[in-house]
Amino acid sequence: MSTSSFPSCPQCGLDNTYPDGEMFICPDCAHEWSAHAADSSDEDSGPRTIKDANGTPLADGDTVLLIKDLKVKGSSTVLKKGSKIKGIRLVYDNGDHDVDCKTEQGPFTLKSEFLKKA
Repeated sequence: MSTSSFPSCPQCGLDNTYPDGEMFICPDCAHEWSAHAADSSDEDSGPRTIKDANGTPLADGDTVLLIKDLKVKGSSTVLKKGSKIKGIRLVYDNGDHDVDCKTEQGPFTLKSEFLKKA
């Protein structure tokens, strides 16, 4: 059997894996994971969908509106409700702050839950 029919190791990324009952094992790093976890991770491959407060999917370059006043941490600046933000950029690896944008007050990374698509 060729190793290409088995998933790559999620810990080290190497293809030298083999099945052992209901588990997959990587002999290179000794990581073990269930075959069911490998199946579900294949379905979730690709970037996650980032949605606004109303559940509408957002995309790079969209224009959004703030749905509430946001105080900027460490500053006296407040981003006002209803402010229009043009040309957003989605960020997938920054925790829950998933929208990068430029406002009149400067550049910010915001949570999509406080935005709605214009």
